[in-house]
Amino acid sequence: MSSSAAAASSSSSSDALASAQAFVNDFNERYSSVHHSFEEQFWGTKMALESTDDREYSASLLASTKKDMEDLLSDPNILKTATEYRAKLSGGDAGEEGGEGRHGDDDDDDDLIKTLDVIIRTCECNSMPTPESKSIREETNRIESSLEMKRNGMELGYYDDPNSGGGGRFVSASSVALRNMMRTSPDESSRRAAFEGLRTIGPFVCSNGFVEIVKLRNKLARELGFEDYYDYTVTNAEGFGKGRLFEILDGLEVGTRPLMEEGRRELERRFGPTALEPWNMGYMMAGSVIKKMDPYFPFSKSVERYVRSYAAMGIGYENATMSLDLLDRSGKYSNGFCHWPVPAWVKPDGTWVPSRTNFTSLADPTAVGSGLTALTTLMHEAGHAAHFANIRQPSPLFSQERAPTSVAYAENQSMFLDSLVGDAAWRAKYARHPATGAPIPFEVIEEEIRSTQPFAVFALRGMLAVSYYEKALYELEEEEVTEARMISLADEIETKIQGGPSPRPLLSVPHLVSDEASCYYQGYTLAEMSVHQTREYFKNKYGYIVDNPNVGPTLTEKYWRCGNSRMFLDLVRDLTGKELSGDAWTESLKETADGKIETERKEYDEMIQKCKAEAKAAAGGGGESKEGDGEVDLKMNVRFVDGDVVIADSEKCGSLLEACKEFEFFVAARVAEKASSNS
Repeated sequence: MSSSAAAASSSSSSDALASAQAFVNDFNERYSSVHHSFEEQFWGTKMALESTDDREYSASLLASTKKDMEDLLSDPNILKTATEYRAKLSGGDAGEEGGEGRHGDDDDDDDLIKTLDVIIRTCECNSMPTPESKSIREETNRIESSLEMKRNGMELGYYDDPNSGGGGRFVSASSVALRNMMRTSPDESSRRAAFEGLRTIGPFVCSNGFVEIVKLRNKLARELGFEDYYDYTVTNAEGFGKGRLFEILDGLEVGTRPLMEEGRRELERRFGPTALEPWNMGYMMAGSVIKKMDPYFPFSKSVERYVRSYAAMGIGYENATMSLDLLDRSGKYSNGFCHWPVPAWVKPDGTWVPSRTNFTSLADPTAVGSGLTALTTLMHEAGHAAHFANIRQPSPLFSQERAPTSVAYAENQSMFLDSLVGDAAWRAKYARHPATGAPIPFEVIEEEIRSTQPFAVFALRGMLAVSYYEKALYELEEEEVTEARMISLADEIETKIQGGPSPRPLLSVPHLVSDEASCYYQGYTLAEMSVHQTREYFKNKYGYIVDNPNVGPTLTEKYWRCGNSRMFLDLVRDLTGKELSGDAWTESLKETADGKIETERKEYDEMIQKCKAEAKAAAGGGGESKEGDGEVDLKMNVRFVDGDVVIADSEKCGSLLEACKEFEFFVAARVAEKASSNS
C-alpha cells in the first residue's frame, strides 16, 4: 500500500472512531436523562410522595417518562447506527493482518466496541419494530401505571374475629404486617384473618386491570415472534428461552418434591393436621422461637449492624449516595426494592459517575419478628446497591437493572449477602441485645434450627410456585384469561407445587403485576442455586464467610465490576470452577437438624472467641465486647427518609454512624408515639 493510501486509510479509520465515539457519547447522555426522569417518577409514585410546585408525581407521568425511556431504547435508528459502527470497527479488526485496523488507544477502542455491543443488545431487548407492537406496549404501560396506583391505595387489612370480642372490626394492615401476623400471632383466628386479608389482593388486582395486562403482554410477545410473554421476558433477561429455563426448574422441582412431601408429613406429625392450613404453617414452624429471637434484632439497630458487617467484609460503595425509606406506612409500595436514578459508569474522559440509589423496606418496629425480617430485607437491598455501585464500565447501560441485565445475576449478589443473617457466626457478633450487649444465646439458634430445618424446602417450593404459575398463566388461551380462571389457576399451582394452599397466596406477590418484575421469580431460584455454590466456594477456600475481608474484593472483581457485559452462568463458573447447578442447595436441604446444629455451634463458638479477643486487644488487654465501637467508612453518603421527611443525612451529620444514631432516635420516637396512641 502506498504511503498516501495508508495515510488516507488511517484518516478514514480515525474519522470512523471519532464519529462512533460521538454517537456513543450522545447516546449515553440521552439515556442517563430519560432513565433519571423515569426513576424519579418510579420512586415518587411507589413511595406515595407529595407533589410540589417543583416536582409532580402521577400515574400519567410515570407512564410518559417510561415511554420516553422506551422510545429511545426502541428507536430503530439507534439500533441501525450502532450496528453500522460496530460493523465498521469489526472490519478494522479483521484488516489488521493487512496492515489496517483500529488506531489510537486500544483500551479506548475496546471500550467503544464494548459500549456499541451493549447498546445493540439493549435496543434489541427493547425493540418494537412495528407500529402495532409499539401501540400495544404503550397501552400496557398505561394500564400497569393505573393498576400500581390503585394497588398502592388499596384498603388492605383484616377483620377482627367476632368471637374474640372485636365484632368484625376492619383493621388496616399492609401485606408485610399481615404476613408477620401469620408468623407470630398465637391466636389462630387472627392468623386466619390475616391470611384472608392477603387473599383479597388477587381479586382486587384482577378486577383492576391485571386480566387486560396479561392479554396485552402476550399479544406483544407474539407480535415480536415469541411463544408468549414469559418466553419473551426470560430470553431478553437471561439469554436463553422458556424451554431451557424449565429444563433447569423441572429438575429442581422433581428433585425436591420428596423433601416437600416429607416436610408436610413431619409438620402434621408434630402439630396435627391443622398445622397444614396456610395461616398456621409459618407459626407452627417458628412462631414461638421468633419471639425469643426478637430482642436481639431490634430494627433501630439494623442499619448500623448491616454497615458494620459489610465493612468487615471489605465492601464499599464507590462514593454512592443512597436514600433509604425503611418504615412501613399507608400508601407505600408493599415490597422492598432497590433502584438507581443514576447508574454508576465511567465517562470517556475518565470521570467517574457514582451511583445514586433509592431503596426501601417495610419495617414495623413495634411488631414481633419485624426486626429480623426488615434486617434481612436491608441486607438484601444493600447488596443490590453495593453490586451496582461497583460496576465500572463505559456506559450506564451496563449498570441498569433491566434487560439485558440477567435477573439471576442481579439477585445472586443480594441473596448471597442476606443469607449471612441466618448464619450462627453472624448472629454471634451482630445479633445482640441492645440493653446488655449480650449475643443471642445459641440455645435459641438451636431451637430455630430444630423448628425450621425439616421444612427449609418450603421456601424453595414457594419460589418455584411463582414461576410455574406465570408459565401456566401466559400459556392460557386468550379466552381463558379471566378473573375467575386466573384465581383458580393460582390455587391449582399452589397445590401442585407446594402441596396445598400457600401461606403467601400467589396473586399477592407484587412481582406478577409489575412490569419490571413480571416473569422475574425464576431469577431468585437460579440465584439461590448460585448463592449456595458461591458460599461453598468461600467456605472451601477460606473456611468462613462472616467478617472475611476477602469477600468484598472477590465479589467486586469476579461478579460486580463487569456489570451485564458478561453472562451470569459464565461468571458463576469462573468463580466457583463449576457449572451452575442446584447440588449445593439440595444438599443443604437434605442436611439433618442435628448435623446443621453441630456445624453452626462450631462457627458460633469461634466467632464468640474472636469477638472476645478483638475486644481484649482494643482495650489493651481487658474489657468486654461492646457493640458500636469504632467508626466505619463504606465510601457512601446515606439519607434516611420517611416519605417526604428527611430523617438524617450522613454528609450533614458528619459520619454514617451519626446518621444511624439519628435514625435510631426517630424509630424510638415512632415506637413511643404508637404505644401512646394504643394506650
